[in-house]
Amino acid sequence: MPGFGHRAPYKLLSVLLQYPGDEVEQAHPELVAAFGRCAPGVQREISNFFRYWEVTPWPRVREEYVETFDLQRRCSLFLTFFTHGDTRRRGQELLRLKWLYRAAGLELEGSELPDYLPVMLEFAALAPDAAGRELLQEHRPGLELLWLRLNELESPYACLVQLIRRSLRPLAASQLEVVRRLVQEGPPAEAVGLQPFAPPEVMPWSEVHR
Repeated sequence: MPGFGHRAPYKLLSVLLQYPGDEVEQAHPELVAAFGRCAPGVQREISNFFRYWEVTPWPRVREEYVETFDLQRRCSLFLTFFTHGDTRRRGQELLRLKWLYRAAGLELEGSELPDYLPVMLEFAALAPDAAGRELLQEHRPGLELLWLRLNELESPYACLVQLIRRSLRPLAASQLEVVRRLVQEGPPAEAVGLQPFAPPEVMPWSEVHR
């Protein structure tokens, strides 16, 4: 399936991947309307998520979000965690991201870290010259690992990350090696004996971009 490129609704995806608090609940009609304005291919890609919203009570939506993203180490929405763990190198990468946003004229506001996926999607929606999409491409291994775990859990959020993946180029060979290693070892500086990120049978080895 071809990538969606500039047609990917990064702003919409940014909101949908945030905690479904009061503001998101109040914006629910607007988000459904935005979904209705998406291209047919995009609608097909994320229709399962909106069906989930239709049939799930809002308190349960909140509970499942916490169960998925706050209590599942392998479902982190902070993409540099996958590749750097809680190391000094991750701190350097977070600083670099802040400077990147600032250089593009998009000052980071609020308390969220710059590697938080909704923040990166907001940047992708607003940054000039496809700079935001290239930043997502740079963090393709983290996106891949996040999608693998969500898909393994059969989470309704998996289709949102799938759309992001499809808007980008496939994994480069070097990125594929990173994913392979992290599946086996986990992020740096973690304890020995970690469970792998996903079973080998779900790894997309065929999606290599050479």
